[in-house]
Amino acid sequence: MNLSLQVATLFLLAIPIACVAWTVTHEEVFREPRDYCARKSQECRRWYQRKFFYLFTCEYCFSHYVTAFFLYITRFRLLYDDWRGYLLAGFALVWVANQYMSFYGRLRLDIKSEKLETHIKEKIASKVGAKGDK
Repeated sequence: MNLSLQVATLFLLAIPIACVAWTVTHEEVFREPRDYCARKSQECRRWYQRKFFYLFTCEYCFSHYVTAFFLYITRFRLLYDDWRGYLLAGFALVWVANQYMSFYGRLRLDIKSEKLETHIKEKIASKVGAKGDK
């Protein structure tokens, strides 16, 4: 695979990795298992049990495991055709996927902020309108 195709594959393959990692660690559909894992990550007696459950609550941590799964099923390698290619691809995919998740998180925050500002402005306008009617 030539370098330009490898780079394109890197950026495209990071999209489903980011999607899976974000969905499991943030979205409402996985809230109950995530809450259970968050509780267990604080209550378990052994450190390795706490770390195991924590990985399901952190998008960065979880993205490593999602990346390993995608590398296993796609056999994607970056720059080298041996184990070094898998290693480089793994870290590069985690980094790109986390950039996507950071961008998405910021975008969602901006959208929520705009909705809140609009809601506040509507409330103020309705109060001003109600005072003007009196």
